[in-house]
Amino acid sequence: MLNPTMLRNLCRVALAEDVGSGDATTQAVVPAGLQVTAKMATRQDCVVAGLPLARTLFHELDPGVCFEPCVEEGARCVRGQVLAWISGSARSILTGERTALNFVQRYSGIATQTRRYVDALGDSPTRILDTRKTTPGLRALEKYAVLMGGGQNHRFGLYDRIMIKDNHRELAKLAGPDSIQRAVAACRERYPDLEVEVEADTLDEVRAALEAKAEYILLDNMTNEQMAEAVAINQGRSKLEASGNITLERLPSLAHLGLDFISVGALTHSVPAVDIGLDMDEM
Repeated sequence: MLNPTMLRNLCRVALAEDVGSGDATTQAVVPAGLQVTAKMATRQDCVVAGLPLARTLFHELDPGVCFEPCVEEGARCVRGQVLAWISGSARSILTGERTALNFVQRYSGIATQTRRYVDALGDSPTRILDTRKTTPGLRALEKYAVLMGGGQNHRFGLYDRIMIKDNHRELAKLAGPDSIQRAVAACRERYPDLEVEVEADTLDEVRAALEAKAEYILLDNMTNEQMAEAVAINQGRSKLEASGNITLERLPSLAHLGLDFISVGALTHSVPAVDIGLDMDEM
């Protein structure tokens, strides 16, 4: 998922945004030839993600800067642990510091949040999924961070799986009854190679999706009791995904209902960044 060209392009855009015509403070204060070593360390327990992006950023800024990770991507790290050593031009390190930290803090936040949700399911075979509730233009990296946290990726976009949601069903009703069956049939006819998922708000819609032979059924905002009944109705015919009103506190009660997946928008759309700092170690 970490395509090198994509990483370089993103870093160039980010540096252009932050540096602009030049880092005025650093250029005025820091001697041109000064070489330093700095450490990037976490100030709270976390699951780390985004170090390859930080390395790419410093290389784009100054190929002479050496960025050496101390931990593997996806590793659980404790407060105070050094994530990477950076050595080279003091000017370059100071100029790239904030942007590099922004990347690692953001993606470590997603990985850390994902790991909390995965851990809350314990030994359940149910898997945590992300959603399309991502920052525009940064979806690949945010979904990568979910993987680093132990989650799995849902569809990447509108093109790699059919997802018949409530608004699709409502519009399909304009053509007559049995909207789910007709919508599934239309999708299979036009896109025979794509799997089909149907969002179901009621148990009757679950039955309709099963009759249409959808590969996946999304149980939207259902109670635990409704989902347990949906599992019984399904009898293993379709993969079942729970979504809507999924909180960390609720997850243990869902762990052994027989669901295949639980999708959580909160993994990406409102996750707090991890507190990570960069400090000069040798002057």
